[in-house]
Parts: sequence; structure tokens; C-alpha cells
Amino acid sequence: MVDVADTRSRYQQVAGFLDERGRRLFAANEALASGHGGVSTVSIATGIARSTINRGIKELQAGRNEIGGRVRRPGGGRKSAVAHQPDLPAALEALIEDAIRGDPMTPLRWVSRSLRNLVRALGAQGYRVSQRVVANLLRDLNYSCQANRKTREGANHPDRDAQFAHINATVKAAITAGQPAISVDTKKKELVGDFKNAGHELRRQRDPEPVRVHDFEVPELGKVAPYGVYDIAANHGWVSVGVDADTAGFAVESIRRWWYRLGKARYPDAKRLVVTADCGGSNGVRVRLWKRELQRFANETGLAVNVTHLPPGTSSRVDDWRGGGRSRR
Repeated sequence: MVDVADTRSRYQQVAGFLDERGRRLFAANEALASGHGGVSTVSIATGIARSTINRGIKELQAGRNEIGGRVRRPGGGRKSAVAHQPDLPAALEALIEDAIRGDPMTPLRWVSRSLRNLVRALGAQGYRVSQRVVANLLRDLNYSCQANRKTREGANHPDRDAQFAHINATVKAAITAGQPAISVDTKKKELVGDFKNAGHELRRQRDPEPVRVHDFEVPELGKVAPYGVYDIAANHGWVSVGVDADTAGFAVESIRRWWYRLGKARYPDAKRLVVTADCGGSNGVRVRLWKRELQRFANETGLAVNVTHLPPGTSSRVDDWRGGGRSRR
């Protein structure tokens, strides 16, 4: 007769050093050694289910290691949340589409949300998830935890998020209808000449390219003002380089040249143009010349121009089209 107490004592001595498979095989070996009724006895002594012990016996009697260094066969264990809820990744991306800051490849990504808020929002849609599940999904979707960035400029308007949601909805509606939607902005003014720039290039050893020691403007060359026009749906950019001043006339002329060179051919049936811009500079919300020149452009092209300005302290984030890039996702 098998001594239950003795079996339990042996199991307790080694259980802390065994993984799931090791415990299963230990119990199976004890049951085989105990003979008839060994499975039930070992199950009582160890607390391991009879079905688990029987699987271990089959593994031992097979005489070969079919699963290698794995604990379970492929596909074993609890299914993931995505397996039970296939629409979960799409629902999460829909929630964070306008919740991640600064990605110029989408109509709007700004409002920050925590994992707790995302879990609460998914729960309201009927999904059963935890913060760990959401964190793993975000990692699978190529989002990462990143350092903070200076973005706060004074107190936020109570309708700040609603403003971004409105702009996002306006741009999405235009793209869905096949109408052009662009984001415009003036980039940093650049000195023209042999000045030092960050970065490296391949040259022979100990032969760096000589540049000026001080970044003083060269009078005969001056500065240039790059004005970017980013076609959101086509994911294409256009940059006009001004050599005198960054004015509203120059801003609208850049849009005009983009339209005649690229936009008109790309959107032959366009009836309106949606423009997103920050609220300062040459395309500022209070610049009368900007409004007048846009009206002239609308009269000239027959387009209904809809301008949406981002709230103060934010930027349209037109990327640098000289070849520089940024990576967030």
C-alpha cells in the first residue's frame, strides 16, 4: 500500500525546484512506481489533478522528449486576450489615434492618456483587459515609453481636447471624401553658407570639412525661410524656400505652388481644401494678410478653403523635408 504521507513529503522537498512540467513528470513517476491505484494516491498526496498525472505518464511511456525544453506543448496554456477578443488591437489603436503627441503622419496625435484611462475606455466598450495587457499590446504596436518633452505653455483651455478632436474630425472627413487636407508651417530659418551643422558624413581620416567658427550671417547670402506643405492623405511634402522674409503672402504663395504643381493633379475633383496650421507666424489666426491672400487663392482656384488653427502653444509639426526624420512609432 502506498504511503500518502511519504509521497507528500518527497513532493514537498522538491516542488520548489520544479516547474510545471517537472511537477507533472515527478507525479507521473511516483504513480508508475506505486502500481495499481497510484494515480489517485499521488493526486491526493500532491494536489495535482489526475488528468495532469495521466498526461505525465504518457510522456514518460513515450520514451522520447517531444516538446524539447518547453514546459507545455505549443498552444498550451491560457489563451491571450487578443485570441478571445480579436478586435481588441483595432479598438486600442482607435482610442490612441488622437492620444499620442507629435506624429505628423496622422491627422492628429496629441492628447496623452494613461494605461488606466485606456483600460477604463476599453472596458466601457465591452472589452475585458488589464493594464498589463494594454501595455503589452502597445509594445506589440511599436509604442514605447519615452522621456518627457517641453510642451506646456501656460494653463490649458478647458476645451483644448475638444479643439483637437474637432480638427481631427474635420481632417478625417475631408480625407474620407477624397478632398485635399494639408498641414502647413514655417520651419526654422537657416543661414546660407559654410556653417557647422550637426551630423556626420564619410570623408578621409583627419580631413574634416572646414566650416566657419562663428554663425554670423553672411550679408551677401543672408537667410532662407523654408515653408512646408504636408499632404496628409498622400504622405508627401512640398517645401518652398523664401529668400527675403516669412510673410503671409509667401505662405499662401507656397500653398498656391503646391496646388498647381502637385495638388491639382492629385485631386482633380477637389471642391474644398482643408488647411491645418498653428496660430502664430505668417499663417497666424489674426493675420489679416493671411486671410486676404487665402481669399484671393480661393477665388482663383474655385476651392472652398477651410482653415483650422491649432490652439496656442502647439504646432502643426510639418516634418523637415530636407531628409531629416523623426521616429516615434
